[in-house]
Amino acid sequence: MVPLFPLNVVLFPGSVLDLQIFEARYLDMISACMKRDEGFGVVCILDGAEVGEAAGDFAPIGCEAVIRDWKQQANGLLGIRVEGTRRFQVQRSEVQRDQLTTAEIAWCDEPADLPLLPEHADLAALLQALAQHPMVSELGMGDEAVSQQSLGYQLAYLLPFDTEQKLKLLAVDDPLERLDLIQAMLDDLQGEMTA
Repeated sequence: MVPLFPLNVVLFPGSVLDLQIFEARYLDMISACMKRDEGFGVVCILDGAEVGEAAGDFAPIGCEAVIRDWKQQANGLLGIRVEGTRRFQVQRSEVQRDQLTTAEIAWCDEPADLPLLPEHADLAALLQALAQHPMVSELGMGDEAVSQQSLGYQLAYLLPFDTEQKLKLLAVDDPLERLDLIQAMLDDLQGEMTA
């Protein structure tokens, strides 16, 4: 069973996320993960809240998060920086007495990663533009993507798509299909802004 951290965010492989940990169940989970040098699963909440009782419902697909750094925040709370690594499907989950959710998962197959094609130049330029934003730069993200997989995952994470769109992008197995879908979503966004 893998511990899950339901959040109001969709994490993608290669994406970086800063978290502030204060609930006992997650402090214990982070401590155990660090001792065992293991990650935990991040799933997007569909119904419920990040704090308090376990989320009522969350997406059936998620991403493993590996702790890359940690520090005590100025407010005394634990801050961690995680990086998404592998996608997974939740097979079965249960809530423990301390309200920590654990799950049996199946890792998603990742197809061979391929280099960018000439038609991806605009999307690659968009990622480089996003990298100039201070918040993206602070996360160490947005560097030049060299593959279809890394470009698709980073754009899916950083662009202002809604939760449903992000979950759809996370569920796509084929990197080329993900990039095509991102382009279609961007075209829709642009159409809405000019309408």
